[in-house]
Amino acid sequence: MKRCTVILAAVLIALAAGCGSVERLWGGGPTEQKRVRAGVIEFSCDSNRKLQVLFDAGGKSAWVIFPEREFRLDAVPGGSGAAYSNGRTTLTATAEGTRLEEGSSVTFANCKRAAGA
Repeated sequence: MKRCTVILAAVLIALAAGCGSVERLWGGGPTEQKRVRAGVIEFSCDSNRKLQVLFDAGGKSAWVIFPEREFRLDAVPGGSGAAYSNGRTTLTATAEGTRLEEGSSVTFANCKRAAGA
C-alpha cells in the first residue's frame, strides 16, 4: 500500500509540473491574456466597442482584427484622411475619427485612438 501512495504522489507532482502550477491542477485554471501584436492600433468607439487595426508601413493596406477573424482592406482614393476597402467593408480614418462600415451600415463609429495606444 505504501508503494501505491508513493507512486500516486509522484504522478500528481508530475501532473502539476506539466500544468505549470499546482493551482491549475486543482481548479485555478488558465487566465485569458490580452494578445495584441506589435503595431496594432486599438480604437475606442461608440457603445464601448473596441476596434483593432494594423496599418502597413506604406499605407497600402489595413488589417482589421477581430477576436474570431481578421481581414485586409486595400487603400482606395478618398477625400480627407485615408480609406481602405475590400468592396464590402470600408475603413475610413480622418482627423475627426475612424469608422468601419460593413455593407451599408456603420458597425464601428466615432472611434478614437485608445489611451496608451
